[in-house]
Amino acid sequence: EGWGGGGWIENNIEAPRRYAWPDMELSSFFGWLDTCSSFAVGRLERGAQSVKRIFQEWRPVIEFVPCVDLPRAGSPGGIFIELWQQAEITLYPWGEEAFEKARKEDKLIFLSVGYSTCHWCHVMERESFENEDIANVMNEHFVNIKVDREERPDVDKIYMTFVQATSGHGGWPMSVFLTPRLEPVMGGTYFPPEDHWHRPGFRSVLLRVAQQATSGGGGWPMSVWLTPELTPVFGGTYYPPVDRYYGQPGFKSLLGILSSQWKDNRQNFAESGKKVIDVLRKTTTLDVPFALAALATSVPTHECWEKCIKQFTQSFEPQFGGFGMAPKFPQPVNFNFLFHIYSREPNSELGKKALDMCLYTLKMMAKGGIHDHVAQGFARYSTDERWHVPHFEKMLYDQAQLAVAYSAAYLATKDEFYADIVRDILLYVSRDLSDKSGGFYSAEDADSYPSHDAKSKKEGAFCVWNYDELQRLLDKPIEGSNFTISDIFCYHYDVKPQGNVNPNQDPHDELKYQNILIVLGSEEETAEKHGLDLATTRQALKEGREILFEVRQKRPRPHLDDKMLTAWNGLMISGFSKAGQALGDDSLVDRAVKAANFVKKYLYNPTAETLLRSCYKGSDGSVAQIAVPIAGFVDDYAFLIRGLLDLYEACFDPSWLEWAETLQDQQDRLFWDEEGAAYFTSPASDSSILIRLKEDQDGAEPSGNSVSAHNLIRLAAFLDRVELQDKAAKLLTAFTSRLTRMPIALPELTSALVLYHDSPTQVFVTGRREDADTAALLAVVQGRLVPGRVLALADARDRSESVLYRKCEVIRRMKPVNGRAAAYVCRHRTCSLPVNTPQELEALLNEHRQ
Repeated sequence: EGWGGGGWIENNIEAPRRYAWPDMELSSFFGWLDTCSSFAVGRLERGAQSVKRIFQEWRPVIEFVPCVDLPRAGSPGGIFIELWQQAEITLYPWGEEAFEKARKEDKLIFLSVGYSTCHWCHVMERESFENEDIANVMNEHFVNIKVDREERPDVDKIYMTFVQATSGHGGWPMSVFLTPRLEPVMGGTYFPPEDHWHRPGFRSVLLRVAQQATSGGGGWPMSVWLTPELTPVFGGTYYPPVDRYYGQPGFKSLLGILSSQWKDNRQNFAESGKKVIDVLRKTTTLDVPFALAALATSVPTHECWEKCIKQFTQSFEPQFGGFGMAPKFPQPVNFNFLFHIYSREPNSELGKKALDMCLYTLKMMAKGGIHDHVAQGFARYSTDERWHVPHFEKMLYDQAQLAVAYSAAYLATKDEFYADIVRDILLYVSRDLSDKSGGFYSAEDADSYPSHDAKSKKEGAFCVWNYDELQRLLDKPIEGSNFTISDIFCYHYDVKPQGNVNPNQDPHDELKYQNILIVLGSEEETAEKHGLDLATTRQALKEGREILFEVRQKRPRPHLDDKMLTAWNGLMISGFSKAGQALGDDSLVDRAVKAANFVKKYLYNPTAETLLRSCYKGSDGSVAQIAVPIAGFVDDYAFLIRGLLDLYEACFDPSWLEWAETLQDQQDRLFWDEEGAAYFTSPASDSSILIRLKEDQDGAEPSGNSVSAHNLIRLAAFLDRVELQDKAAKLLTAFTSRLTRMPIALPELTSALVLYHDSPTQVFVTGRREDADTAALLAVVQGRLVPGRVLALADARDRSESVLYRKCEVIRRMKPVNGRAAAYVCRHRTCSLPVNTPQELEALLNEHRQ
């Protein structure tokens, strides 16, 4: 989801041949499985160079590694595993207990990977895992493992790599069969429960998969079967309970296939899994085109970001905004890069084009149905090109990154439209995704019950409206006119008696006769259409939204994923910090401080100086932890470090900067690859992870490597640590091939490359932080769009405690001038003369703009 890898591969690379489910009759499918082991390995071997090119261009980089065991289901665990307690199957978390059981009983492992707000994960759970007949097959013949991809991104990446490499696409649920040695043999995504419409059901596949197979698909929920040695033998994503949908196997069929073939053809199965792992390791190794000792001349050049701009320009969709066609994802990393290009050359044609693409897309998103006009926040993606019909789940990482993007749009334009959207996002997060202890929850589900007595959930039920309902709720006259609020509201938000959802966007008829609010015009046009002044129109729309909000609050709410992830909390700390700076709102900065204190209290071990991945809201409302906490991954360190750097620049408490440095040093010890440069996703201490990955794609979230490149450059500038700058150079050089050939896949890293070559603009302000003249100088910098800039406060009262005074020689030399606050602007290790007024500082900052 959000990648579109299958189509890209087919159009641009000689990818290994794959079979598409709709083209297969049941007999063809089973014949395919019968020859799976040799075919799968042979397919990978014959297409090794193509696979290598695929991974170099699009997918993560992997090597071997070692895991922190999750608790057994039933002991304190994550919300996703808890949601499975209604299932009939015997469920294990990822860990040694399950692996040992598979080895001891000589059974394959079925691995299902997803997340708590995943719609098709719940469909497959309901159809297959709560089906007693299918569950009996699963319990008798397999050891069943459930993984939350948000808790264990390392496990998810490994087996999604397998599924994507063998099928060309992926998604959730991901379903993979493994040997007891954790080697994958077969994988896919959703399976129906029974054979139906010439599509083998999950039961059929289970009964035959052991005849050797690899994936016909990939995604989440991911379902994987393993040997007792944890070798994956088969996998997929969502499986319907029975065979249906144009030949896709049902889950019950799949269980039977795999079980019987594991018994009859075990040796070939195990060998297949080992060969698959070996081939993947060989074909996905990152090519490092330099000796680590000779790095300075190897860093990619300006040609990379110029190519990236060209690729964005070519993929820009001018009618509705965004990049590429439906489904459309926000992809905030795209905005980060384009705003960076604009800020460095605002008067060039490239800079103007970069800004136009950002502003138009952000405006169309804000007007579209992907934006919740009643209860704020943004949905995960739009199923159509108009940003109208969303997949209704709301993710914390989207809110965090979009708060930064809309803050940047406001800084670039000073248009209050964008500032209002920033406040909109942060209101939603503060109200609906915030724990009383200060942390942020992960997501709200797309599905909910249409009414309190409904027996089944529907996607979007919490958010949509029918015409008659709105007519009744908003039947209030507008004073001085012949119109009601409903007249104005329904016109402005395109509400129609027959509903406004295109049937093509509603394959299950869940949105029939329903309306998803979307703004097709403007408030000015609505006012003119009804002969009203703008203020009256705005008040009517505001009152309508408030009425509908109160009604919605009484509806059955979607499921809340109250898992609190360090990485996503780090992103949200950045969101509140950046917004507080842009809008000049200290209350937003205070919320970021509260979140940072939460992470430090509940997700950080000060003795070991290490992070945990997650914690949870307990049944009594307190912060709870699972029996065996999950150690932090590179994203947890990188995203939190970025958040702390942004927080320091918002409040100038040097303790946040010092903690960021501590975490960076620990990240380097745990994840840095001394031989090949760049950061692995997971530490080297997890023996259950067969291959160790380096994430090299900026998608819905930026990669840990991309964010780390920024962090290293900024920390080097803050603390005068040249070795961090050198490490950033090595990291950038490690991705030379990727940045040179397909920089649009790594816009966040490409932005770091620009920052590396330009060098950060350092602004040092001397004075007392509470004094008006100091605040005025700081506000000048905080109110400008300068990506990657370093803003530091030299307050002499911090001299004995501040890491800045201990580490940065320039800071130690700077003092107020004539008893007044002063600002120094430094570039390329050369500093300006001090200035005392905001106007002088503005002029200095304008000098570097092209």
